[in-house]
Amino acid sequence: MITLRKAAERGHAHHGWLDSWHSFSFADYHDPEHVHFGPLRVINEDRIVPGSGFGQHGHRDMEIISYVLEGALAHKDSMGNAASIVPGEVQRMSAGSGVLHSEYNHDPVGTTHFLQIWIIPERRGGAPGYEQKAFPEAEKRGRLRLVASPDGADGSVRLQQDARMYAGLFDGSEEGIYRFAPGRLGYLHVARGRIEANGQLLEAGDAMKLVDEAALQLARGQDAEVLLFDLPPG
Repeated sequence: MITLRKAAERGHAHHGWLDSWHSFSFADYHDPEHVHFGPLRVINEDRIVPGSGFGQHGHRDMEIISYVLEGALAHKDSMGNAASIVPGEVQRMSAGSGVLHSEYNHDPVGTTHFLQIWIIPERRGGAPGYEQKAFPEAEKRGRLRLVASPDGADGSVRLQQDARMYAGLFDGSEEGIYRFAPGRLGYLHVARGRIEANGQLLEAGDAMKLVDEAALQLARGQDAEVLLFDLPPG
């Protein structure tokens, strides 16, 4: 079964310094039909204005992934990590038993545009952790490149959940296919551009849920950047 979710159907909040679109229930936005999909709990498309950001705040029992599309995201946390995340990089923070962090756009003129993704871990508690890795454009061009997984396969960041996240860039005649193992869920998010997924046109911000589907076929991209999640049921 395939279900489409158009970008404009997402929750939306504008706080002046932050413009945020919520694919799943988050903060003041609640939709009982879109609380989570398997362990995928949050995909927020955030734009932070110059010189602003999220002050120090806490998380626990969540795998948090930051995927920057434009600009840079400055990160500091109570584990002692301080980094700048830029396009082409994936940051994973395991909140575990509890962690504090902040996220800022220090650029004086440019907006930071990024996706904040939360995945529910298999087990609660445990020590917080951090990883940040770069994935060159050439490795994502015309294919789905594994960027997060439970075992760190192919140099991906490691998740504390039986979930896999892929990133791909598709344009023109470039095509991709992904085959799901029986019982797995698929969730496709179009980060930018447009693309046909199993024959249906999706544009930036659109998503496709796949349940009991054997495969996902991607074709006819127009400057498309996509994220695909291979997830356990539940």
